[in-house]
Amino acid sequence: MKDNTPEHLREAGRELWGRVQTEFAIDDGAGLALLAAACEALDRMREAQAALLADGLTVTDRYGCKKTHPCVAIERDSRNGLLSALRQLNLDLAPTATPGRSANTYGAKR
Repeated sequence: MKDNTPEHLREAGRELWGRVQTEFAIDDGAGLALLAAACEALDRMREAQAALLADGLTVTDRYGCKKTHPCVAIERDSRNGLLSALRQLNLDLAPTATPGRSANTYGAKR
């Protein structure tokens, strides 16, 4: 399989891309777009976490009042985007012997 990792991804996003591609061999356009969105969200979440670690959870505004650090919202929204994209990929939690995504659909009887 050729390496089709998007070049703009950072370390965490590249690592997630590689793990998901290795375990599930996503190759359709929609799946690749969702995987890229998940990896970008992970990178953004990690960047926000680094800022929070350096700055703390609050910042002081121009009036001297403590406010929630803007990266708190960025981290939360990025985590939600990551989880949403991974859910939409409809990946089986346990990889099967054959690479690829599950053919199961929502509402299907088992």
